[in-house]
Amino acid sequence: MSCVVRDVVVVDLDTIDVTNLNRQFLFRSKDVGHSKAEVAAKFINERCPWMNVMPYHGKIQDKDEDFYRQFKVVISGLDNVEARRWLNGMINNLVEFDEDGDPNPETIIPLVDGGTEGFSGQSRLILPRITSCFECSLDAFAPTAAVPLCTIAETPRIPEHCIAYAYVLQWAKEFPDRKLDTDSPADMKWVYEKALERANQFGILGITYMLTMGVVKNIIPAVASTNAIVSAVCVNEAMKVLSFCSQSLNTYMMYMGSEGIHSHTFVYEQKSTCPVCTTHVHRLAQSPSTTLNALLQQLCEGEFRLKSPSVTSSSKTLYMRKPAALEKATKGNLDKPLSELMNSGEELTITDPVFHDTSLQLVVTFE
Repeated sequence: MSCVVRDVVVVDLDTIDVTNLNRQFLFRSKDVGHSKAEVAAKFINERCPWMNVMPYHGKIQDKDEDFYRQFKVVISGLDNVEARRWLNGMINNLVEFDEDGDPNPETIIPLVDGGTEGFSGQSRLILPRITSCFECSLDAFAPTAAVPLCTIAETPRIPEHCIAYAYVLQWAKEFPDRKLDTDSPADMKWVYEKALERANQFGILGITYMLTMGVVKNIIPAVASTNAIVSAVCVNEAMKVLSFCSQSLNTYMMYMGSEGIHSHTFVYEQKSTCPVCTTHVHRLAQSPSTTLNALLQQLCEGEFRLKSPSVTSSSKTLYMRKPAALEKATKGNLDKPLSELMNSGEELTITDPVFHDTSLQLVVTFE
């Protein structure tokens, strides 16, 4: 065997919940409450003694560039868009360029991204700075719709509203000094019972313990067979890029299990204006009276879907969220009109945690 993968690193922040037991083979009932990464590593090392699986219990964002630079390939099985955007930004940011502006192949770390939901799943191969990246397909992921707090508190209409009322409002009122432990059966039972009382009060049906856990922990319905198929595809792609044994996926595979054993592949084109894998300079027309805060809100709510943007011009820092001292010093600029802070046509550099160290270049002109 010329291509044997021996060294594997597993990073996961989660602990094992009873709902994890029915859709994989690494965890057992005795493992509930323990670190997913540590239990998985122990299981694989014992089952496959030629392997060396190293676990890290924590967030992927806790690791620096040197940590990710050591890998030949990265497989992402993350369960939220923000974390996938961050990892995508990190891996793309590791690419170095030669004097002609071409990517150095030795610095390209392939990223295999996979995910499932019910009977559907997908896998994609990302070659940083060569193929489309995760950010290129951000439009395919609808922003999370927030439920107004007034609806939850005053006019609940569906079971999810009652559950949210129990764990957002009632828990804080009943236990102001203790955070809800979503891995505690006692805490979750309390939320379920309070949500059921709320639902009965408003004549809403459908509250179950499993639904309560799904809402509180944002559990996406999972099917063991779908997980097995998609994870197999991800590992298969990783082996292909490591060994060059076959043509790699180009670039996206979708699996639709609800329609039978059916899948198809297609090329996800690179977005020419992608802020992560291209050097495109974005342009935005604004009124001179638009405040800096309003501009940042547009960046958060618009196509870029930023979370905590900071901004600098060619001559000064307009607003920086960290460190605290710099945030305090620049906070006053948020309410100032752009015309007081910059010139029309000036290029701004926008940074945001979702991009890791990648920045968004934005030229603002006054209209």
